[in-house]
Amino acid sequence: MSTLETNSIGKYSGNNVSIDDALNLKSYTTTQRDALTSVAGDMIYNSDDSKVQYYDGTSWVNTGADTLEVSYLVIAGGGGGGAEFGGGGGAGGYRNSYSTESSGGGASTESTFFVYKNYPAAVQVGAGGSGQSVTVPGATAETRGDTGSNSAFVTIVSNGGGGGGGNQNNPNGRDGGSSGGGGRGGVSGSATASPTQGYDGGDSTSGNAGSGGGGAGQVGEDTPSSNNGGDGGDGLSSSITNSPVSRAGGGGGGAYGTLGGSAGTGGTGGGGNGTNNSGTASSGTVNTGGGGGGAGYNGAGTTTSGNGGSGVVILRWATADGTLGATRTGLVDGGVQTAGTDSYIVFTGGQGSITFS
Repeated sequence: MSTLETNSIGKYSGNNVSIDDALNLKSYTTTQRDALTSVAGDMIYNSDDSKVQYYDGTSWVNTGADTLEVSYLVIAGGGGGGAEFGGGGGAGGYRNSYSTESSGGGASTESTFFVYKNYPAAVQVGAGGSGQSVTVPGATAETRGDTGSNSAFVTIVSNGGGGGGGNQNNPNGRDGGSSGGGGRGGVSGSATASPTQGYDGGDSTSGNAGSGGGGAGQVGEDTPSSNNGGDGGDGLSSSITNSPVSRAGGGGGGAYGTLGGSAGTGGTGGGGNGTNNSGTASSGTVNTGGGGGGAGYNGAGTTTSGNGGSGVVILRWATADGTLGATRTGLVDGGVQTAGTDSYIVFTGGQGSITFS
């Protein structure tokens, strides 16, 4: 039988009840709570979860908004490389809240995100920016690569990588999560995203070749000599899927091939290699946000730069704390995976919503 204990009872004018001190619910651990013989409407304080809970007739439910703590790695699409002495594309913006791993541009680990259960949460995977294909000599068309598309998880947005600069008509790299490297005679764009997500590309103010695109973990290389393309900046490694994987490397710059120049190498983490001839530079690796390689110059013919790699969104949470719904509208993923006491999922394309319970 329950017992009501009180120091005093006094009359209150009106039809209300007042309590001089704070109302203190009975505290139970989860084990003690589950041993109770409960009926719908019972309410307790769970000292393990630090939450007020009520029994709905079937299970114990937290009062107020029910949330789930989620770690994320959100990488945007990489920028396309520039054509004709082109700079490498910048890597997609890189934001990371898993463990103590870094975010792009030397930023610290971000805070984990609390998502509301039973409420749609938006996810978007950004596409890579397109490279350019032009006929040389004397190209007058746009030769800079396109900027990649943003990736997002609810309010966590990573900016697309900047496209690489092109020939002397439009040599400057584009801004982005990591920025595109400068083409012949040009300078890098700026890694302008906030919070910081990547590094700047390199410059080519005194060279005939393209510089490297910026990566999540390193600045793109300036044109190392007059005719050689700069290397793309390296990306970063994350173990959010349990094994370390490098992503978000910048694209390598294109070279002046007719004068014997060597093309730049893409940064680790999916950056595409540049080229020194009229062929096609390498594209950034899909689902890494790597920048596309810059296209070189060989005196005549068509020169084509690489596309940026598509981005990726990876989420990880404690398995015991929540379940991801089977319906994931508009998104492409590999299904929920387990890693010890955690679950994770990798989204590789699309734009839509998910729901946890």
